[in-house]
Amino acid sequence: MKHVKFLSRTVLVQNNNVEEACRVLNRILGKEEIFDQYRRTRYYEKPFLVRRRINFEKCKAIYNEDMNRKIQMVLRKNRLDPFPGCH
Repeated sequence: MKHVKFLSRTVLVQNNNVEEACRVLNRILGKEEIFDQYRRTRYYEKPFLVRRRINFEKCKAIYNEDMNRKIQMVLRKNRLDPFPGCH
């Protein structure tokens, strides 16, 4: 079942299937990083660990953006040279 972006976290229980509704809710909370935020705020995080985590997240975002850009370039159609750099 496809869900649109939620304004509120609501999951419909269909045919009394509570387990499936729980799985859907957990998937939604995981995508929105609610669980990660909860785990981070459950205990005190030292400032150097906060800096380390934030720097790691920034580096990961830059890497993912760069890799996505490269993948999109390779997947582009109608290029003159379909395999650039390979002769």
